[in-house]
Amino acid sequence: MLFNSNAFYVFLPIVFAVYWIIPAKYRWGVLFISSYYFYMSWNVKYVTLILTTTLVSYGAALLMERTESRTKRKLCMAAALLISFGLLFFFKYFNFLSKSVTDLLQNLAIPVHETTLNLMLPVGISFYTFQTLSYVIDVYKGETKACRHLGKYATFIAFFPQLVAGPIERTRNLLPQIEGEHTFHTEKGIHGAKMIAWGFFKKIAIADTIAVYVDTVYNAAENFVGFPLLLATVLFTFQIYCDFSGYSDIAVGTAELLDIDLMTNFRSPYFSASIQEFWSRWHISLSTWFRDYVYIPLGGNRKGKWRTRINLLITFLVSGLWHGANWTYVLWGGIHGLGQILEREWNRIFHVDTKKKTWLRIGLTFLFVSITWIFFRANTISDAGYVLTHMFDGIMNPVAYLEDGYHAFQGAGMTQASGVMTLCISLVCILILLIHDYLELTKSIWERLGALKKPLRYALYFLLLFAILYSRQLGEYEFVYFQF
Repeated sequence: MLFNSNAFYVFLPIVFAVYWIIPAKYRWGVLFISSYYFYMSWNVKYVTLILTTTLVSYGAALLMERTESRTKRKLCMAAALLISFGLLFFFKYFNFLSKSVTDLLQNLAIPVHETTLNLMLPVGISFYTFQTLSYVIDVYKGETKACRHLGKYATFIAFFPQLVAGPIERTRNLLPQIEGEHTFHTEKGIHGAKMIAWGFFKKIAIADTIAVYVDTVYNAAENFVGFPLLLATVLFTFQIYCDFSGYSDIAVGTAELLDIDLMTNFRSPYFSASIQEFWSRWHISLSTWFRDYVYIPLGGNRKGKWRTRINLLITFLVSGLWHGANWTYVLWGGIHGLGQILEREWNRIFHVDTKKKTWLRIGLTFLFVSITWIFFRANTISDAGYVLTHMFDGIMNPVAYLEDGYHAFQGAGMTQASGVMTLCISLVCILILLIHDYLELTKSIWERLGALKKPLRYALYFLLLFAILYSRQLGEYEFVYFQF
């Protein structure tokens, strides 16, 4: 069930109404039933996977808390991690590993047949697996208590707003809210509705409308040269941001309707003045997860300069692999890791004041991030290389550069009046997004809007709704991060 589907438009009001009508002590049950129904709407068979992961982590946590033996506690944690990682590896990485090993052996002139399995990647498996892993590790460390109530724990793992694409919630934030009782707050509900609307604006009015241009170019990259490659790359920079942060906004807003607070997952990332700052503003729940459960356990920055560099690189390589079973993602993560290492050395050598933001540093960071997105979006490393080496062909003659781009789009059937109009509207929406994110750096946009007079405020709300409804007719697109 997609957030931007007709089914969800019916599902959410029903859940909202039933949740607040029944007695408070039974509301967790509504969340449990609705969450599992939401997940089973994708594929009923794969509900066994989330159930297995839930039961294993639930049992392991209870066993760890009931024994004082450090060895037994480690065994329980190791068993839970092994099973959870095993399921994730089998469904997400088995074919990738098999193909990589086969290609390597064939390149060494060793005859071998490739072994692959016909598996469909379960939606959200990377997200709920990481959530269960953090729970088990936190219980092992004594940072959180094991949950005794299986139903409430299962609800915590399967909570439908953030189940399939995050934010990856920590036990200490979400589980107590699932276990507690709630009261409806009008202001919180209104804010949640605004967050949902803003998320739909980003997803439907921006991400979905520019997806057709990005897909047309990147799915046949060698058919294009020059401006189309550059435009598709810039558009993807905003598509991936609006698609993913749009999901997070809808998730946060939906949870607020139920009086549950999820963590903020994005904070104006494209106004970052460094790569390090970008990762403190982009997919925050995952960034902090890797910091706490990979980077710091590896030693963090506590074991010398070279070990810090290695730890950073390993963390980002693993992060890239988490995003997808393809070498393009690993390379993307590695480039970001190297980028942070070089950036730190530059700042150290030239005594750069990292707290001081300049438009030059923001622009360079945005350029770096946009270029690295090429590896994230490209179907293969060779496609990424082609885009990088041909996107600026002919740019020294700007008029011809743009004309050639227009003819290339025309040949692909993308220059009809409706398509041009849609692209223009998308560009206006991107400008609105940038203004929003810039203002958000200092004060909540909703507080700013609340200070405006009603006629102007409601006119802006109407324009937001119009943009969503106009773009909605173009069709439904799955969220990009569902594949991870």
